Amino acid sequence: MSVQQIDAQWLPQEGETLVFDTNPVLNERQTHYCPGCHHGIAHRLVSEVLHELGVADRTILVAAVGCATFTYDYFNVDGLEAPHGRACAVATGVRRARPESVVFTYQGDGDMAAIGMAESLHAANRGEKITTIFINNTVYGMTGGQMAPTTLLGQKTTTTRQGRSLGNEGGPIRMAEIMAQLDGVAYAARCSLDSVKNVRAAKKAVRKAFDVQLQGLGFGFIELLSGCPTNWHMDPIAANKRIAEAMIPVFPLGVYKDVTVPAAEDAKGHTAGEAGRE
Repeated sequence: MSVQQIDAQWLPQEGETLVFDTNPVLNERQTHYCPGCHHGIAHRLVSEVLHELGVADRTILVAAVGCATFTYDYFNVDGLEAPHGRACAVATGVRRARPESVVFTYQGDGDMAAIGMAESLHAANRGEKITTIFINNTVYGMTGGQMAPTTLLGQKTTTTRQGRSLGNEGGPIRMAEIMAQLDGVAYAARCSLDSVKNVRAAKKAVRKAFDVQLQGLGFGFIELLSGCPTNWHMDPIAANKRIAEAMIPVFPLGVYKDVTVPAAEDAKGHTAGEAGRE
């Protein structure tokens, strides 16, 4: 049987409707991520949005250092690697040199909120026309599970053996709230990847973060609460539950800033904790 005949078997037959399929922006290849990791879901959402917007052919990905260092292997778009923490700085140069391009960064909490905090905040404050996908899994994943800026109080890591304490390490940094305070930010939201409902809301937010770039309104920021079963020392199901039970209370879901929504309407229906569940 030929490859074409095999492929034909999976096409909708008479009376059937295709409800799910691959999209050409996401390469069909096995990833290197651990079982239960949510990077794959995040990749899928971003790829679907780029495909639906019809901008993949002029999109440039800036990959950061971390578990998703090889992100450019999975997206069928042009991409490059940034030094650790400097993805927003590199993306700034790319977007200014290629203003017709759609540019996005894909960064973890250690990369963006620790070593890259200065570059990230200043790019956002300048209103660079880029979109940032920020993965918050409360730990340094690639390097073995050290404390990240987002690590929860009491959470044990390889560098907080007794658990993170407010007195020694300070509290977790809330990036969506910080970004929302900056004048150059057009859209800032926090979503979660722990349930079907939240994943659907996350896709809408990801699209909006790209929309504000396409409209030339400023910096688009999306924070995605994600699981890390390996470094949390949990099975994938338990890790998924931890997001809802431990992370969301500390990192409330919602749209923290949206310049496309009038202030009055924003106060009613787009406040933190509400719009992220639309």
